[in-house]
Amino acid sequence: MEVESVGDEIIVSEKRYSERNMQLITGKKDISSHTMDIPEEMLILSEVIEDPRKLPYLLETFYTAQIKNEKAFHFALLRVQVDSDIRMHEDIQKYQQRKYVAETLEKLLYGELMLSVGENSGLDDN
Repeated sequence: MEVESVGDEIIVSEKRYSERNMQLITGKKDISSHTMDIPEEMLILSEVIEDPRKLPYLLETFYTAQIKNEKAFHFALLRVQVDSDIRMHEDIQKYQQRKYVAETLEKLLYGELMLSVGENSGLDDN
């Protein structure tokens, strides 16, 4: 996999990804030292949060994907949701769409929302 960094973008196999989104998805501030380790599903997640209109066409891809690290991917979805809530005032449409993408994928892959409000929250240890 060919990787290079150009400004605030990371180019992986000739596709451009936002460095900030990759930091968010991977949970790594210094993404440049981790670019070779980014699994395909994380790259696709970055692609779909950058352009949420791609989600309907990638649902089956996510559903049938062999996710290398389920826990890391689940936390990537959670980070997108939390970041979207925090930044909602910056661009409400953009961050609502990003949160929708992350919540939809979490429901599709894990059956429920870990950060949901109410008695069935996934954070409960009961």
